[in-house]
Amino acid sequence: MAVKIRLKRFGKIRAPFYRIVVADSRTKRDGRVIEEIGKYHPTEEPSFIEVDSERAQYWLSVGAQPSPQVEAILKLTGDWGTFKGEKNPTNTVKTKQAKEEFVADEKKKPVLKPKAAAPAPKAEAPAADADAAAATGDDLAADVSTEAPAEGSEDAVIVEAAADAAADKA
Repeated sequence: MAVKIRLKRFGKIRAPFYRIVVADSRTKRDGRVIEEIGKYHPTEEPSFIEVDSERAQYWLSVGAQPSPQVEAILKLTGDWGTFKGEKNPTNTVKTKQAKEEFVADEKKKPVLKPKAAAPAPKAEAPAADADAAAATGDDLAADVSTEAPAEGSEDAVIVEAAADAAADKA
């Protein structure tokens, strides 16, 4: 069985990314593979290249033949030089620089306004009165009738329904 190290294509039209795979030479390009040993994303700037060097060296040592594209990638990572016996193979893959953290300009006036402070919560009745009111159910009808939400709002409809239910009970 002839084993090849080649690229397996993924992604959309005009937005490819590849995995570097070891596969039988008779299988389809995107078919069954023996092992995945790396990734290659050519559309990023600079191109993203990641290769598991240990596995690449193993497959090269047992006779796997890299495709021309994979051979170029292995030369960039230094794995090809290691396989050929060079003394100091170098990795020439360029990596992305870390993004600078955003810092707002203190001199400019902020566009967003800070949120207004939340209104103070209503004062609660003493615990004894709350228990008595909860037992009678009259307190719900009283609370509903004291608040007056805007007409036509969902709250107004709910308040009217609760007031009607309280009136039906009486």
